[in-house]
Amino acid sequence: MADLNVWYDGDCPLCRREIALMRRLDRRGAIRFLDVASGAVPSCPVERAALLARFHAREDGRLLSGAAAFAAMWRAIPLLRPLGLAARVPLVLAVLERAYRAFLTVRPRLQRLAAWRAPC
Repeated sequence: MADLNVWYDGDCPLCRREIALMRRLDRRGAIRFLDVASGAVPSCPVERAALLARFHAREDGRLLSGAAAFAAMWRAIPLLRPLGLAARVPLVLAVLERAYRAFLTVRPRLQRLAAWRAPC
C-alpha cells in the first residue's frame, strides 16, 4: 500500500514526464499516483480545478501543495530523500515555493513546447 498520494495532471506533457521519472525511481511503490485528468479520482481532497492548477500530495494525512508536495514525493524516494528532508527547513521550503510559483508562470509555454516535441 502506498504511503503517499500524489495528484497530477495527466494531460500535461511535462507532468507525464515528471511522473514517469518518479515512477521509475519509486522502486518501493511508496507513492500512489492519481491522474486528475483521467476523470473520477478516488479520495479527491479538493476541487478538480485546484488539483490541476497546483501539484498536490497527501503525506501522513496532511494535504500539501506546491513545493511542499514535491518535497513529500522526494522524501518517499530514497535517492531524492535528502532533498525532501532539506525542504523541511522553512527557509529552504520558502525558496522552493518561490521557484515553483515562478515555474507556474512559464508552465503553459513549456507545456506547448513539450507537446510539440513529444514523439508520436
